[in-house]
Amino acid sequence: MGGHAGTPEEHTIARKPQPEGGQAPVVQRVRIRYAKRGPLRFTSHRDFARAFERALRRAAVPVAFSQGFHPHPKISYASAAPTGVASEAEYLEIALQAPVDPEALRAALDAALSPGLDVLDAVIADGGNLPDRIEASHWHIEMPEVDPAVLRAAVDAFVAADEVLVERMTKQGRRTFDARAAVMSIDASAPTPTPSGAPDVPCAILELVVRQVTPSVRPDDVLSGLRVVADLEPPVSPRVTRLAQGTLTAQGAIVDPLDADRDGAAIVEH
Repeated sequence: MGGHAGTPEEHTIARKPQPEGGQAPVVQRVRIRYAKRGPLRFTSHRDFARAFERALRRAAVPVAFSQGFHPHPKISYASAAPTGVASEAEYLEIALQAPVDPEALRAALDAALSPGLDVLDAVIADGGNLPDRIEASHWHIEMPEVDPAVLRAAVDAFVAADEVLVERMTKQGRRTFDARAAVMSIDASAPTPTPSGAPDVPCAILELVVRQVTPSVRPDDVLSGLRVVADLEPPVSPRVTRLAQGTLTAQGAIVDPLDADRDGAAIVEH
């Protein structure tokens, strides 16, 4: 779980870094789960991608490169969390020129990244398309200085609504869309009391399971929806964490998308 221990020499995959622009065929694909924690939740997706490519070089991972005049490492990302949001369940896939042990790869990349960007799991891809396994996300939202009873009333109003229209600026300009339809479950609660018994600052907890749709419905869209239906305006910025994302069962549970790869074999391309 993100130890980041040891020296770079102790956490490398190959004896020498692979030369950039190498065009060896892809012999293995590895899927990785990583976390964004603490202050590193403010890392943008672009900044993480740069840090991850540096980690690949530091760990001497035999990553495969694209063709052309400006080869780049073959990395694909699945549904990255917005900047400022913490996450325990971010996913990516890398293509490799040589087979590696997934656990050795996980440890090497974890050691090469800053604490707070933690590589949690790695499995050999067993076919299928990783983004197709991302059907929903579970979000945990802490709302300091919000009375749980007030949040509960807002949630009840949100659930009772047939639709909740919100606005957001997108690449195509400002759009209005329904934030209600994508929400599979929404619940409000209070945090557990502190063992010390000291007076608690009011804090409400919002748990969300949101289906992956287009345009995507993000936690801030649901918070905007609570403002629309109940005029709820948190005095302090909520702290959002994605706890899980993956496929949905008939009972509404979320299954880790890497579970389907656990006992798979390497994908060999010619």
